[in-house]
Amino acid sequence: MKGAARLAPGTPSPAPAWAASDPYAAALRSGHGPLFLRRTDGWLLPLDVERWCARADPVDLEVLDRCEGAVLDVGCGPGRLVAELAARGRTALGIDVSEAAVTRTVRLGGQSLRRSVFEPLPGEGRWDTVLLMDGNVGIGGDPRALLARVAALLAPGGLLIAETAPVDVDERAHVQLVGVTDAHSRAAGSPFPWARIGTRALLRRAGAAGWRSAGQWTSGGRRFVALRSSRPASSSAEPPNSTAVISSQRARNPSADSPVTPA
Repeated sequence: MKGAARLAPGTPSPAPAWAASDPYAAALRSGHGPLFLRRTDGWLLPLDVERWCARADPVDLEVLDRCEGAVLDVGCGPGRLVAELAARGRTALGIDVSEAAVTRTVRLGGQSLRRSVFEPLPGEGRWDTVLLMDGNVGIGGDPRALLARVAALLAPGGLLIAETAPVDVDERAHVQLVGVTDAHSRAAGSPFPWARIGTRALLRRAGAAGWRSAGQWTSGGRRFVALRSSRPASSSAEPPNSTAVISSQRARNPSADSPVTPA
């Protein structure tokens, strides 16, 4: 990350209502589901909690091998990707609105902040790669707004790697996180906006927004798109060799209260 600014530790921003939902936090703490996204019409999308809470698998490693420079993992969840990048000696930061996700990421040895992608973040405009894995291209329910936000986070010419839906779809809906399939269960979070978007639709939207395609591939039944930012360089940008300093989210141990300088 080119010239990332120091972000002093402090009280994290309030998370959306769904982030405190018992089903999601419980699933991350236990490392397993069941966990689903449920639309208002009752349609259920199973979430792969076991894979998220495991170590990065071969498909993940293939994605990480494509990352350039410093990496921002948006919606990092329990932190398997950030932890793997840290183990490689890479500068990486995960952000997530879930306290349980951030806590687990820090415990694994990754750096993480409890933040929404739409809130102020360290190193804006200087990240080399942004990741939107595990369907996180749906964050906020508006892919166009999310693409614009990611473009502002990336350095000029920076790389976005997004995992798309395994089917050709382009939909927006309000969903809930639920731990059981019973539509009347109390084990559900508050509704929040989400999007599901396939490769074709994402490429179409990204092209209209000025992004350049940098590749697409399928691996292990999962689909990915790489996009290159076309944002022009700013004359006020900080020198590319500036030291990146980012703060680790407060966790339940003293070492997380101090800023961490990545290797």
